[in-house]
Amino acid sequence: MNRERRDGALADKHALLTGAGSGIGLACAGALLDAGARVTLAGRDGARLARARLQLEEGGYAGRVAICMLDVSVEASVQAGFAQAAAHFGRIDILVNSAGQAHAAPFGKTDAAIWQQMLAVNLTGVFHCCQAAMPAMLEAGWGRIVNVASTAGLKGYRYVSAYVAAKHGVIGLTRALALEAAPHGVTVNAVCPGYTQTQMLAQAVQNIARKTGCDEDAARAQLAAANPQQRLVQAREVADAVAWLCLPASAAMNGQSIAVAGGEVM
Repeated sequence: MNRERRDGALADKHALLTGAGSGIGLACAGALLDAGARVTLAGRDGARLARARLQLEEGGYAGRVAICMLDVSVEASVQAGFAQAAAHFGRIDILVNSAGQAHAAPFGKTDAAIWQQMLAVNLTGVFHCCQAAMPAMLEAGWGRIVNVASTAGLKGYRYVSAYVAAKHGVIGLTRALALEAAPHGVTVNAVCPGYTQTQMLAQAVQNIARKTGCDEDAARAQLAAANPQQRLVQAREVADAVAWLCLPASAAMNGQSIAVAGGEVM
């Protein structure tokens, strides 16, 4: 796999990544650039996207990184952003749906607004982006869609029922689209990270520490303990799995939900 990446296996491909200003999305952008792709970083925060582009360009990828602002929960915003990206770098060959939000609350305190927000960003956003990208992929006879779900799409967790429901929905959507796209050279897969060292996790650690009275190191250790390897997953580990699914050589991988979690889910 490493040799194929160095050879530029994705040199003629354009990848669009949502939630790409930081964390797993940004790590995925780096991995796809390593494989030779041109990338568009998509998200709501223009300043964050600009910093991410500068970071990647200073890493040796000048001229191969663009940004577009969009809100995945709004269909018109997605359609406009994808059109802008295609006008700049050509047809979108690879879509990585990495945008996501998490909100922790007991089920009894999960109101309709929290429920709708979790579905809008984590599930409906994936729906909008797949609808925007798939027609051109199907017409071209080649495409890769990778949905960044979560181990929460494969099992339950306390106090994040809306998030768990949304991520289970992403897994179901992945499987359904994979079957529809299979005859047309397009694959649709999901990766399911466990607790990953990102800004979202840092916020979760702060929330646990505030609510339980423990310090942040203890809260972080509590999350790491869910992983049989007794550690947090690194964003680049998730990104490497995503990039592998996007390679031409991974054409037989379709409809899969791959846990990147050290054995937490088998």
